[in-house]
Amino acid sequence: MTADGPLVLGIETSCDETGVGLVRGTTLLADAVASSVLEHERYGGVVPEVASRAHLEAMVPTLERACATAGVRLADVDALAVTAGPGLAGALLVGDAAAKALAVALGRPLFGVNHLAAHVAVDQLEHGLLPEPAVALLVSGGHSSLLLVPDVTADVRPLGQTIDDAAGEAFDKVARLLGLPFPGGPWIDREARDGDPAAIAFPRGLTGPHDMRRHRFDFSFSGLKTAVARWVEQRERQGEAVPVADVAAGFQEAVVDVLTRKAVLACREHGVADLVIGGGVAANSRLRVVAEERCAAAGVRLRVPRPGLCTDNGAMVAALGAELVRRGRPPSGLDHPADSSMPVTEVVAR
Repeated sequence: MTADGPLVLGIETSCDETGVGLVRGTTLLADAVASSVLEHERYGGVVPEVASRAHLEAMVPTLERACATAGVRLADVDALAVTAGPGLAGALLVGDAAAKALAVALGRPLFGVNHLAAHVAVDQLEHGLLPEPAVALLVSGGHSSLLLVPDVTADVRPLGQTIDDAAGEAFDKVARLLGLPFPGGPWIDREARDGDPAAIAFPRGLTGPHDMRRHRFDFSFSGLKTAVARWVEQRERQGEAVPVADVAAGFQEAVVDVLTRKAVLACREHGVADLVIGGGVAANSRLRVVAEERCAAAGVRLRVPRPGLCTDNGAMVAALGAELVRRGRPPSGLDHPADSSMPVTEVVAR
């Protein structure tokens, strides 16, 4: 370990990206990713068994590429971190087994970390140490969560989450309705730039007075997805062309409106001055614009990593691992489980 901080290797295999990152302190040295998304495209979604096999094939080459990029050897690593959950069970097991083997071979401590906490910690690689406390909005294909984060290494508290579809999942399903490729998020974003977000009034889930009492910081996108489907079906029954750009823009605006409105409200009501946005949907250009506008109006400081750090990657796992080492947190045991439903309150697997 040098004066600049521990050198930590992070491994991420929770879904369809094999990620290996190398971080020293808060400095990113390498972020190697091998994606199997093209293998899932024909199915319109991630197939767990296909993802697991892809991780097996990509693990060693991705490790080698990360080390070559950083100019380090595996023997130089001070600690390892791996996503222990949540995620696809088979995919998690591949990464966890690889990390445990490396930890034994190198004689280094291993941290099995929470995927969601890692999405928060990765912001440190771009904007420095996280303010404490912060509110985090995490939006991806599998998660839509609002978190209060007094300490990203030990104290992460859920404020709200999706009660049905995650935001990224809704993007994928609406993209399929519109005949756009998988994954749907980037394609919806692209189409929406040429559309009118006010042309079609799609619903905002869980924002009515009754819902705001019962589900103040929760999200629901299933009804929005159904509303889009019915609108498109009606146009097609009438023999009219579907204005893809307007539908994409209207749908995207509805998602972004709810996400940013509830995130800023959470900051206000909990007296928190900093909002961190992470997860794959954080790469959405409209979400970034609206979040910046609403945070500025509310006096909230906004932190959003660059798009490449928002999607699943090894850098985020290494970033959390480095912070755990810096704070002297105890590592996981080598018998820690890979937990597909690991709760966000459990930052490190035991």
